[in-house]
Amino acid sequence: MNQKTIENAKAAFAGESQARNKYTFFAKVARSEGLHWLGDIFEETADHEKKHAEILFRMVNGLGSSEENLQAALDGENYEHESMYPKFAAEAREEGEPEAAKLFEELAKVEEAHAKRFAALLEMVVEQRRAETKGAATWRCKVCGYVHLDTKPLEVCPLCKHSYEHYRPEMEAF
Repeated sequence: MNQKTIENAKAAFAGESQARNKYTFFAKVARSEGLHWLGDIFEETADHEKKHAEILFRMVNGLGSSEENLQAALDGENYEHESMYPKFAAEAREEGEPEAAKLFEELAKVEEAHAKRFAALLEMVVEQRRAETKGAATWRCKVCGYVHLDTKPLEVCPLCKHSYEHYRPEMEAF
Protein backbone atom coordinates (compact mmCIF):
# COMPACT_ATOMS: atom_id res chain seq x y z
CA MET A 1 0.00 0.00 0.00
CA ASN A 2 1.30 3.47 -0.86
CA GLN A 3 2.46 5.78 1.93
CA LYS A 4 -0.18 8.47 1.38
CA THR A 5 -2.95 5.85 1.40
CA ILE A 6 -1.58 4.43 4.66
CA GLU A 7 -1.46 7.93 6.21
CA ASN A 8 -5.02 8.63 5.06
CA ALA A 9 -6.29 5.32 6.43
CA LYS A 10 -4.59 6.00 9.79
CA ALA A 11 -6.14 9.47 9.93
CA ALA A 12 -9.54 8.02 9.02
CA PHE A 13 -9.15 5.37 11.74
CA ALA A 14 -8.40 8.08 14.30
CA GLY A 15 -11.40 10.12 13.13
CA GLU A 16 -13.78 7.16 13.21
CA SER A 17 -12.51 6.15 16.66
CA GLN A 18 -12.99 9.66 18.02
CA ALA A 19 -16.46 9.91 16.47
CA ARG A 20 -17.45 6.63 18.10
CA ASN A 21 -16.47 7.86 21.55
CA LYS A 22 -18.03 11.27 20.99
CA TYR A 23 -21.36 9.72 19.92
CA THR A 24 -21.30 7.42 22.95
CA PHE A 25 -20.87 10.48 25.18
CA PHE A 26 -23.67 12.26 23.30
CA ALA A 27 -25.94 9.24 23.83
CA LYS A 28 -25.40 9.47 27.58
CA VAL A 29 -26.36 13.16 27.58
CA ALA A 30 -29.46 12.52 25.47
CA ARG A 31 -30.60 9.75 27.82
CA SER A 32 -29.98 11.94 30.88
CA GLU A 33 -32.32 14.49 29.28
CA GLY A 34 -34.99 11.82 28.78
CA LEU A 35 -34.33 11.59 25.03
CA HIS A 36 -33.79 7.83 25.01
CA TRP A 37 -34.68 7.54 21.34
CA LEU A 38 -31.94 10.07 20.51
CA GLY A 39 -29.52 8.20 22.76
CA ASP A 40 -30.31 5.02 20.82
CA ILE A 41 -29.57 6.76 17.51
CA PHE A 42 -26.26 8.10 18.83
CA GLU A 43 -25.37 4.58 20.11
CA GLU A 44 -26.30 2.98 16.80
CA THR A 45 -24.19 5.50 14.91
CA ALA A 46 -21.33 4.93 17.37
CA ASP A 47 -21.52 1.21 16.54
CA HIS A 48 -21.29 2.07 12.84
CA GLU A 49 -18.24 4.24 13.47
CA LYS A 50 -16.64 1.40 15.46
CA LYS A 51 -17.11 -0.93 12.48
CA HIS A 52 -15.64 1.68 10.13
CA ALA A 53 -12.63 2.00 12.45
CA GLU A 54 -12.20 -1.78 12.54
CA ILE A 55 -12.22 -1.98 8.73
CA LEU A 56 -9.58 0.76 8.51
CA PHE A 57 -7.47 -0.78 11.28
CA ARG A 58 -7.48 -4.14 9.52
CA MET A 59 -6.56 -2.44 6.24
CA VAL A 60 -3.46 -0.81 7.73
CA ASN A 61 -2.41 -3.02 10.64
CA GLY A 62 -4.31 -6.24 10.53
CA LEU A 63 -5.16 -8.08 13.72
CA GLY A 64 -2.59 -10.44 15.12
CA SER A 65 -2.81 -13.40 17.43
CA SER A 66 -3.82 -12.81 21.05
CA GLU A 67 -0.12 -12.87 21.95
CA GLU A 68 0.69 -10.25 19.31
CA ASN A 69 -2.31 -8.14 20.30
CA LEU A 70 -1.33 -8.27 23.99
CA GLN A 71 2.20 -7.17 23.07
CA ALA A 72 0.82 -4.29 20.99
CA ALA A 73 -1.47 -3.30 23.88
CA LEU A 74 1.43 -3.49 26.34
CA ASP A 75 3.63 -1.38 24.07
CA GLY A 76 0.89 1.23 23.73
CA GLU A 77 0.22 1.43 27.47
CA ASN A 78 3.95 1.64 28.22
CA TYR A 79 4.34 4.50 25.75
CA GLU A 80 1.42 6.34 27.31
CA HIS A 81 2.61 6.07 30.92
CA GLU A 82 6.36 6.34 30.30
CA SER A 83 6.47 9.05 27.61
CA MET A 84 3.24 10.59 26.42
CA TYR A 85 1.51 11.57 29.66
CA PRO A 86 4.69 12.69 31.48
CA LYS A 87 5.49 14.93 28.50
CA PHE A 88 1.95 16.30 28.44
CA ALA A 89 2.08 16.94 32.21
CA ALA A 90 5.38 18.81 31.94
CA GLU A 91 4.09 20.94 29.06
CA ALA A 92 0.88 21.73 30.96
CA ARG A 93 2.93 22.85 33.99
CA GLU A 94 5.10 25.04 31.75
CA GLU A 95 1.94 26.66 30.41
CA GLY A 96 0.59 27.30 33.91
CA GLU A 97 -2.08 24.58 33.76
CA PRO A 98 -1.55 22.63 37.02
CA GLU A 99 -4.98 20.95 36.88
CA ALA A 100 -4.31 19.61 33.40
CA ALA A 101 -0.85 18.48 34.52
CA LYS A 102 -2.36 16.61 37.47
CA LEU A 103 -4.92 14.96 35.16
CA PHE A 104 -2.16 13.77 32.82
CA GLU A 105 -0.19 12.41 35.79
CA GLU A 106 -3.23 10.54 37.09
CA LEU A 107 -3.94 9.13 33.63
CA ALA A 108 -0.33 7.92 33.47
CA LYS A 109 -0.91 5.94 36.68
CA VAL A 110 -3.94 4.22 35.16
CA GLU A 111 -2.04 3.44 31.97
CA GLU A 112 0.76 1.94 34.07
CA ALA A 113 -1.81 -0.33 35.76
CA HIS A 114 -3.08 -1.31 32.32
CA ALA A 115 0.48 -2.11 31.25
CA LYS A 116 1.00 -4.33 34.30
CA ARG A 117 -2.26 -6.14 33.58
CA PHE A 118 -1.34 -6.71 29.93
CA ALA A 119 2.16 -7.87 30.91
CA ALA A 120 0.70 -10.46 33.30
CA LEU A 121 -1.81 -11.61 30.70
CA LEU A 122 0.88 -11.81 28.01
CA GLU A 123 3.01 -13.97 30.29
CA MET A 124 0.04 -16.28 30.87
CA VAL A 125 -0.65 -16.60 27.15
CA VAL A 126 3.01 -17.19 26.25
CA GLU A 127 3.35 -19.84 28.96
CA GLN A 128 -0.08 -21.26 28.09
CA ARG A 129 -1.15 -21.00 31.73
CA ARG A 130 -4.71 -20.94 32.96
CA ALA A 131 -6.06 -17.76 34.47
CA GLU A 132 -5.38 -17.63 38.19
CA THR A 133 -5.76 -14.97 40.89
CA LYS A 134 -3.50 -14.28 43.87
CA GLY A 135 -6.39 -14.44 46.31
CA ALA A 136 -9.78 -16.08 46.25
CA ALA A 137 -12.03 -14.68 43.56
CA THR A 138 -15.56 -15.23 42.38
CA TRP A 139 -15.30 -17.09 39.06
CA ARG A 140 -18.46 -16.97 36.97
CA CYS A 141 -19.20 -19.29 34.06
CA LYS A 142 -20.09 -17.02 31.17
CA VAL A 143 -22.28 -19.72 29.62
CA CYS A 144 -24.64 -20.58 32.49
CA GLY A 145 -23.73 -18.19 35.33
CA TYR A 146 -22.45 -20.84 37.75
CA VAL A 147 -20.32 -19.23 40.49
CA HIS A 148 -17.19 -20.75 42.05
CA LEU A 149 -15.01 -19.16 44.78
CA ASP A 150 -11.29 -20.03 44.48
CA THR A 151 -7.98 -18.78 43.07
CA LYS A 152 -8.71 -20.49 39.74
CA PRO A 153 -11.76 -21.69 37.84
CA LEU A 154 -12.99 -25.27 37.86
CA GLU A 155 -11.72 -27.48 35.03
CA VAL A 156 -15.31 -28.11 33.95
CA CYS A 157 -18.46 -26.28 35.00
CA PRO A 158 -20.57 -28.70 37.07
CA LEU A 159 -23.76 -27.20 35.69
CA CYS A 160 -23.32 -26.75 31.92
CA LYS A 161 -20.14 -28.84 31.47
CA HIS A 162 -18.22 -26.12 29.61
CA SER A 163 -14.46 -25.96 30.20
CA TYR A 164 -12.54 -23.45 32.33
CA GLU A 165 -12.01 -21.16 29.34
CA HIS A 166 -15.59 -19.98 29.85
CA TYR A 167 -14.91 -18.64 33.36
CA ARG A 168 -13.91 -15.13 34.22
CA PRO A 169 -13.10 -13.69 37.65
CA GLU A 170 -15.69 -11.20 38.85
CA MET A 171 -13.14 -9.22 40.85
CA GLU A 172 -10.43 -7.17 39.14
CA ALA A 173 -7.75 -9.86 39.32
CA PHE A 174 -5.49 -8.66 36.52
